Amino acid sequence: MYHEMSYRVPYADTDQMGVVYYANYLEYFERSRTELLREAGLPYSELERQGVYLPVTEVQLKYLAPAHYDELLTFRSWIQELKGVRLWVASEVRLGDRVLVSGVVTLGCVDGSRHPRRLPPELIACGRKFNGEEAQK
Repeated sequence: MYHEMSYRVPYADTDQMGVVYYANYLEYFERSRTELLREAGLPYSELERQGVYLPVTEVQLKYLAPAHYDELLTFRSWIQELKGVRLWVASEVRLGDRVLVSGVVTLGCVDGSRHPRRLPPELIACGRKFNGEEAQK
């Protein structure tokens, strides 16, 4: 169970050689993660209205092959785990069937005062749509 979206690499995302600059993959993961939550029924904007914020606390990326200018990429994300005050989102950047970059972003859950808080039940419910738990029930 995962979310997918397409993205064509613009020139602005690349270096002088026409290769996607390595740090842009973090933005790609964020785009994918944001749309995953939106499709699950709980966009970031709604979480923020509720006083819930999800700062990134850790990132692990594995670069397997470069993406280039004008290629049509697929971003794929799924919820790897939801537990306590943390949410782990796994993502891939793909070109066709080939995985170019894979990784996991760990998000912490904090309130408006930036104090840790447990993941709200509605976020857990939405997250389950993309982590396979619903299919197992």
